[in-house]
Amino acid sequence: MSDHPRPSADLDPNQLNAAKDTVAFVLEEARRQGASNAEVGLSLSQGLSVDVRLGEVETVEFHRDRGVSVTVYFGHRKGQASTSDDRRESLCDAVRAACAIARHTEEDPHAGIADASLLAHQVPNLDLYHPWTLTTDQAIEQARRCEAVARDDARIVNSEGASLSTGASLYVLGTSAGFLQGFAGTHHSRSCAVVAQDEAGMQRQFWYDSGRRAERLASPEQVGEKARERTLARLGAEVPVTGEFPLLFSAEMASGLIGHLIGAISGGSLYRRASFLCDALGSRVLPEGFRLGERPLMAAGNGSTPFDGDGLPTRDQDFIEDGELKGYALGLYAARRLGMSPTGNGGGVHNVILSDTGESQEALLRRLGTGILVTEVMGQGVNLVTGDYSRGAAGFWVENGVIQRPLQEFTIAGNLKDMFGGVLGSGTDVDRRGNIHCGSLLLSPMKVAGR
Repeated sequence: MSDHPRPSADLDPNQLNAAKDTVAFVLEEARRQGASNAEVGLSLSQGLSVDVRLGEVETVEFHRDRGVSVTVYFGHRKGQASTSDDRRESLCDAVRAACAIARHTEEDPHAGIADASLLAHQVPNLDLYHPWTLTTDQAIEQARRCEAVARDDARIVNSEGASLSTGASLYVLGTSAGFLQGFAGTHHSRSCAVVAQDEAGMQRQFWYDSGRRAERLASPEQVGEKARERTLARLGAEVPVTGEFPLLFSAEMASGLIGHLIGAISGGSLYRRASFLCDALGSRVLPEGFRLGERPLMAAGNGSTPFDGDGLPTRDQDFIEDGELKGYALGLYAARRLGMSPTGNGGGVHNVILSDTGESQEALLRRLGTGILVTEVMGQGVNLVTGDYSRGAAGFWVENGVIQRPLQEFTIAGNLKDMFGGVLGSGTDVDRRGNIHCGSLLLSPMKVAGR
């Protein structure tokens, strides 16, 4: 297979100006077709991904995707359409379709674009674009190296493969209030999953790393070694006894738990009355001393963005201070529904950070004493309306602060309000691979259903 002739995920710098021109054209076309206001988003993405299994190439994919979404308003009536064809006639057709929808929808007094005074007219450079000069052959060779290291033990009997992906994207947003801004970004990842077996049965585990800068990723060998070690550590897993035990959520599991908290303070859940934290401003959600906020302007952050989905500027802010809920995460529409001010969270939160208590995972294990380290959760048993939480889990039994043996096939149950209120410690072992950055979380005793 010959080398790819150029970087596999590198956008032409001229594409940003061309994309802005396209968005401006669609906005003008919406005005021409009678819309009182309009909002247009254009996205471009391209990249390379390879999958290798048992040393053989399974897939090689080079993708290029583009899309234009147009939302028009006739007063407070809204219509939306999209197209992947950016020829002028297709864009005009998309506007025409959106206008037809808007003319037949009911009025929503909360619908509409942001006022010009709220918009992000200054867009900082957040260092988000770092293309990876990688050929197809190089990508395959790295994936093979990763999997070879992961399989380097007689107890590893199968593999789900190793993957590598690299991609670049461009996003431009424009509104008829005068907003027209865009930015480019990159995202790269390596991953591997293998299967181990002993006399007790088979176990599967994986590892991955991801980020905007390829040179900061764990090496292929490091990812493979971590996948192998995590898989072998699962051999001989037992079902724990039923009871109530303190739990330590590993960092990668803790980020998911914090994700439920973010969901509960987000506008869509709140105006639908589908959150256990409705009307909770000013109440204590986490113990004293804890802070939860977002840092959307972090240089090269995985979740960084200079403006939100409404065109409003993003900003550093804390939702929880000293354990007390100080603010919600609100986009423009949700803020209007709630009679509050938008917080720059149209489309979600960005680089959420939970403060730590200055303890490593080892220190938290010692505080745990006897209980369970949770390293995997599964199932959909989370009810944000009531806060009820019940999920299948796997992990490790801990005695006197020392990991003793792997565990599997048990259920943990509680209520999110009690779980967050019962956080005893937050680790310095922060997982920064996603949009939520937090370390291991030590929780007060929860119900565990096993044998």
